[in-house]
Amino acid sequence: MGLLNQARKETEKIIDILYDGLEEKPSKKPITQRIIAKKEYLKIAKKRRQTKKQRRKAIKKQLQYINRNLGHIERLHASGAKLEWLNGQQYKMLLVVTTVYQQQLSMYENKQQRVDDRIVSLTQPHIRPIVRGKAGTPVEFGAKLSVSYHNGYVFIDRLSWDNFNESGDLKLQAEEFKIATGYYPESIHVDQIYRTKENRAWCKERGIRITGVPLGRPPKIIDSLIKKQAQDDEKFRSRIEGKFGEAKRRFSLGRVMTKLSETSQTAIAITFLVMNLSRLLRQLFAFFCISLRIDTFFVIFEFG
Repeated sequence: MGLLNQARKETEKIIDILYDGLEEKPSKKPITQRIIAKKEYLKIAKKRRQTKKQRRKAIKKQLQYINRNLGHIERLHASGAKLEWLNGQQYKMLLVVTTVYQQQLSMYENKQQRVDDRIVSLTQPHIRPIVRGKAGTPVEFGAKLSVSYHNGYVFIDRLSWDNFNESGDLKLQAEEFKIATGYYPESIHVDQIYRTKENRAWCKERGIRITGVPLGRPPKIIDSLIKKQAQDDEKFRSRIEGKFGEAKRRFSLGRVMTKLSETSQTAIAITFLVMNLSRLLRQLFAFFCISLRIDTFFVIFEFG
């Protein structure tokens, strides 16, 4: 409902621009009823508890206002108004609003809560809702990453604004590792979603050990060595989780302020680049300190 209210206000701005640009204006300015539409929206939005019937009725009214405004825009265009009078941002907003209206109308008529490629933001139409199932934030909005971790460095293998199953990236990530190093990794440390039968069989054919509990009924007696191996694997896998936390808290990955899809992808890629460069700088500094101590020791020993 809030998205439709924003879309309605954007169409009203476009109507004002097109009407003011006409040399021969019609006798009456297109009626938008913006004051009444705003009151009807606030009457429902300010309610602490909304019934399904009230929300559906309010959505219907906002859809009707947007439909009327889009009709006004078409008639103004037929009367001589040119869409070139709109700047690039306003023209893009008109296209986004039209798509939002079609999607919301389809969901309203079919009484559904989802639609393919659903737009949830007018200024960022590329963002999609991703259901995560977490306690605090069951639904997240933003880019989804598939990354790999090797020797303390993190590499972005896939970045998408749409939801995807990351288990399908395991083969590609292993092949990329082989291209970079010349051999397959000895082991791949993954969480439960990657441990599919297909990925297990693919890793077994290539002699790669995939971590996690094997398929089948668990044994009654677990060997202490197997238990310790599982604990070590889980500790090693937690490093990638720590890298995500480091990127969000120290390198501002959790606060990407860019609006466009391309600039947001660039900001995310630069975040991981700076994080990797920071690790490289720490390694060089540690190497320099060790070398300096050794040289100092030899000088003291020779002249002592």
